[in-house]
Amino acid sequence: MRRFTGDHLLVATHNKGKLEEMEALLAPFGIRVTGAADHDLPEPEETGTSFVENARIKAHAAAKATGLPALSDDSGIEIDALNGAPGVYTADWAETPNGRDFVMAMRKTHELLEAQGAPHPRTARFCCTLVLAWPDGHDEVFPGVMEGQVVWPMRGEQGHGYDPIFQPAGYDVTFGEMDRWEKNKISHRARAVEQLKQALGG
Repeated sequence: MRRFTGDHLLVATHNKGKLEEMEALLAPFGIRVTGAADHDLPEPEETGTSFVENARIKAHAAAKATGLPALSDDSGIEIDALNGAPGVYTADWAETPNGRDFVMAMRKTHELLEAQGAPHPRTARFCCTLVLAWPDGHDEVFPGVMEGQVVWPMRGEQGHGYDPIFQPAGYDVTFGEMDRWEKNKISHRARAVEQLKQALGG
């Protein structure tokens, strides 16, 4: 594994929350973090059919444009009874002309499961793939997975996206009901980040 030895890392996201999360995570390593907006980077078209392909597109585009090592992630939920959907299209299922509506997306997901009489438990997993890319074209990949099941009705006001219908394995609450710090310790992103720390020397 190639180790990251610099002191400045570009996180290839326009999502302020995600950027702040990474800033806090990388602070103990003395790494300065900037986001895509700090460099006036456009959002590249995500044309991949897997999490790793989309994360690579974003990381390499940012590294090439700036000459800086760049970190990106792609994540989503895979539901077994829907043959792994929505998967890489998780955010797309929530798109509306007025922005993303995840309540609508969760309702659509439930209706699809009901329409085909999917048996319980309706097993699913949240996936997160981090890609750290260098300007010379090299990259390292760090995947994280959290197994669980989708439930209905929606439960909890915490988190974001599909969190209110995802109950992680070993818990009787959804991500939407879970304290966000507790969720951040066990989530798919936390598991990917633990691997990333090895590349940072931690």
